[in-house]
Amino acid sequence: MLTLRNERPTVLVVDDTPANLSLLAQMLKTDYRVKTATSGQRALDLAMAAPPDMVLCDVMMPGLSGFDVCRQLKAHPATARVPVIFVTAAMDLDDERLGFEVGAVDYIHKPLTPPIVLARIRTHLQIKRWQDFMEDQSTWLQQEVARQVDQVLQLQAASIHVMVSLAEFRDEETGNHIRRTQEYVRRLGGWMLRQGYHPGILTPVTVDQIAQAAPLHDVGKIAIPDHILLKPGRLTPEEFAIMKTHSTRGHEILEQARKSMGHNNPLLSFASEITRYHHERWDGSGYPDGLAGESIPLSARLMAVADVYDAARSSRPYKEPFTHEASVALIAEGRGSHFDPGVVDAFMALRDECAEIASRLADA
Repeated sequence: MLTLRNERPTVLVVDDTPANLSLLAQMLKTDYRVKTATSGQRALDLAMAAPPDMVLCDVMMPGLSGFDVCRQLKAHPATARVPVIFVTAAMDLDDERLGFEVGAVDYIHKPLTPPIVLARIRTHLQIKRWQDFMEDQSTWLQQEVARQVDQVLQLQAASIHVMVSLAEFRDEETGNHIRRTQEYVRRLGGWMLRQGYHPGILTPVTVDQIAQAAPLHDVGKIAIPDHILLKPGRLTPEEFAIMKTHSTRGHEILEQARKSMGHNNPLLSFASEITRYHHERWDGSGYPDGLAGESIPLSARLMAVADVYDAARSSRPYKEPFTHEASVALIAEGRGSHFDPGVVDAFMALRDECAEIASRLADA
């Protein structure tokens, strides 16, 4: 936790009259470290080299005026928060208004009265000290929040890894399938974002969250009996009906996890959508709920294309793998019936990238 500074503040005094500099230096030397400058440019050089805690500045000076000095100090990030007090003879209201407009915090009028000068300086330094303290506290809090969010994200990633590992342990065919489909989903979502599809849903953050959620699409298979999940041949209609329940079982598992975290976890929300709805079809002929068109969540529509393409490219005991060309033709054929036409357009634009992913992450 940060604390207020206790060292003596530095005050930069600017005046083209040496007698005035000497007078102010004598007033301030007991309580402050004093630096002096006889011109506006010299004052700027000193302030940029080592920003002071306060600037007392004459207004009417040859070369750069006090107004010019204040403007330049406020324009530079290193000195923008340094309070500037103008020390001057009586001025009209327009000049004083200009002084505040360029960033001064106060005026001290000549002839100088030491108690007033010291009181004004003390007040504005105290204000600056508290402003600095609050700024430091804000920065510390932001860093602390970022650290805790990072811990939550790490825990979330670890939890997802555990659930995905359970599915991989039950079904050895899922390992690289999970990694490939995650990459397909990420590329498809990114392409649609860049093309301006679904601006109310797709952002760089949500594309990443959907991709992170994609590996959980088959987590419900951990609830499927081994004699069905691991059967080497084609399933009977009765067995397939049980296999199809992996979508609802996975959804139940993830919904319980989401509720335990207070419902406000977008990654688990996307995972829950993908798990339940990635076997729905654009024309309404899919399962488990027979949803159609855009009533199917976009995350699941992305997953559907990724899942079918990868299944087509993969070898199974009951089928040989399709070629990339045949798999692309299968996706194109399903446009508007099985698949969201927009997602198919994304896939067709990225088909060469998908082929590269399939090759790079091929099953051993």
